[in-house]
Amino acid sequence: MSIASEKRVLLAVRVALVVAIAITVVFPNWEQFAGKGMAFRAPFYLLPLVIVPFVWRRLGGHQPYPYLVDALVISPFLLDTLGNVLNFYNNYERTDDVLHFFNWVLLIGGVTLGLARTNIGKLNAWTLGWGLGGLAIIWWEVAEFLVQKAGTAGLSLTYEDTVGDLVMSNVGGAVGAALAIKFGWQRTKERQASGYSQEPVRAA
Repeated sequence: MSIASEKRVLLAVRVALVVAIAITVVFPNWEQFAGKGMAFRAPFYLLPLVIVPFVWRRLGGHQPYPYLVDALVISPFLLDTLGNVLNFYNNYERTDDVLHFFNWVLLIGGVTLGLARTNIGKLNAWTLGWGLGGLAIIWWEVAEFLVQKAGTAGLSLTYEDTVGDLVMSNVGGAVGAALAIKFGWQRTKERQASGYSQEPVRAA
């Protein structure tokens, strides 16, 4: 995928997330949002829009900008929100399991591609990416538990559901890290070594 294509994908993902979050805020009475704590989620689901730009600048802002990494990190929050907007969670029983797996494939795939921009080796990158995915799902489940304890009734969390989420997300994270290494690692390395400017972008 070219840099221009990655830019377009990132723009589309960013716009789609903002629109999807706006729908949950403007139409809180839709049945698919009942008891889901969408108003509470909204500001946290928008945080991924700034995570990659912030980390990139903190690490020196070296070109090329990681457009695909940014898009992959944002995508799980978009898909989860769309799952509620389109009422998939209520209409299709396996939606939660499918998205926990697929979202962690995307999230940890993005994290692992980001690691390809460092001097870390492939095995270490896979291990670290998978480990970060494990930490992410643990704290995700903690956050859902706290939201439910705060009075949100629509999450319907159970022990079986939590264990299922942990398993699906951990497997997804392992797969996402492996896919990133197999299909994106070398390209990322070559792109850095090519004619793209390696000078850091300085903040104004």
